Amino acid sequence: MVPALRYLVGARGRARGGLFGGFRGACGPASGRPRPLCGGGRSASTSSFDIVIVGGGIVGLASARALILRHPSLSIGVLEKEKDLAVHQTGHNSGVIHSGIYYKPESLKAKLCVQGAALLYEYCQQKGISYKQCGKLIVAVEQEEIPRLKALYERGLQNGVQGLRLIQQEDIRKKEPYCRGLMAIDCPHTGIVDYRQVALSFAQDFQEAGGSVLTNFEVKNIEMAKEGPSGSIDEMKYLIVIKNTKGEEIRCQYVVTCAGLYSDRISELSGCTSDPRIVPFRGDYLLLKPEKCYLVKGNIYPVPDSRFPFLGVHFTPRMDGSIWLGPNAVLAFKREGYRPFDFSATDVMDIIVNSGLIKLAYQNFSYGVTEMYKACFLGATVKYLQKFIPEITISDILRGPAGVRAQALDRDGNLVEDFVFDGGVGDIGNRILHVRNAPSPAATSSIAISGMIADEVQQRFEL
Repeated sequence: MVPALRYLVGARGRARGGLFGGFRGACGPASGRPRPLCGGGRSASTSSFDIVIVGGGIVGLASARALILRHPSLSIGVLEKEKDLAVHQTGHNSGVIHSGIYYKPESLKAKLCVQGAALLYEYCQQKGISYKQCGKLIVAVEQEEIPRLKALYERGLQNGVQGLRLIQQEDIRKKEPYCRGLMAIDCPHTGIVDYRQVALSFAQDFQEAGGSVLTNFEVKNIEMAKEGPSGSIDEMKYLIVIKNTKGEEIRCQYVVTCAGLYSDRISELSGCTSDPRIVPFRGDYLLLKPEKCYLVKGNIYPVPDSRFPFLGVHFTPRMDGSIWLGPNAVLAFKREGYRPFDFSATDVMDIIVNSGLIKLAYQNFSYGVTEMYKACFLGATVKYLQKFIPEITISDILRGPAGVRAQALDRDGNLVEDFVFDGGVGDIGNRILHVRNAPSPAATSSIAISGMIADEVQQRFEL
């Protein structure tokens, strides 16, 4: 087990209430060739598993894969509420393979991103998954940004990011002929990939190893099984009952939740703490018109401002050859609200009453107003983009897709920056491990995260 995780999560037998900080489909088993998703198998109402993973995104699928490869004799199932896998955060992100430069030294984000990027490149090579190691420039366009750029460079070196170098205007032009800047960090190990393709490959590995994926299974309740009249071995062994919105249920011994935008609610269903609360932030992307994509070769990022919670709008090439510009960061009024006017009264009330959003908004009022203004008026975003590539005009861009980020907030309105694991107390709490906060770079880090989850599950549940 990794020492950092032992410190943050604690060994089995330690009290598990509260936050521990830091790291804080198909039906039926597959054999031989992978089955198509939803291709028969056991029904949910009669299924029982040793371990169930709730959530069919990239972290849940990577974790399921890691667990079944380590424990092939166990029956392991994945529950996903949608009819397809990896359709939310995994399927709506920028596709960047991050290098690990941004994150606080010694944090789990820093360690797992650097490790995870290397593992992801290796995995893609083994599986024949297309990717491009196109690199990234983090560009200072104003003198006042240069000290922050140099500090970021030093942070990257501390984090063990390979190949970093500070470059001047002449070298910026060699890397990105249309980009203007005073100084930049060249990050050659940054890349791009289709993360949904990666996640589906994890699912295929999992099923080939004997795992089961149940789609259209939206978890409604997690409880301890009531004593049955038969006293069968199954009733005594599979003590947790997970019910869905259709009234179906499965039984299991242990649960790992990787529920993304619903991680706090799933934790609450199981009787564990609902803190930190998830607040959804929508990120809208713009697209460069195809005839203008020659303006961008690799990733181009601004120098992050530590006063504000997000990285800022950037230029991202995609595997299909398109160029995404963005994202901005505005409050979403629905947890899966990909359109500006998507609204859920339940989600809005939850945000206002139960999270620290009001405090966050007060602390970042000017930033929030600016983001809302740029979301409404393309000209404002274009003016910002022109600081980096002056040739871009408003006629060169189109409105593009959007994603929703599951951002964990504490009660004081502080962003929970690092990955967070926790469990609970009592009969159910001792049998559950929650992945409570896994924002970017979770996709990059997914294989590394899954290894830590497998370590913790093995120790916590004494497998």
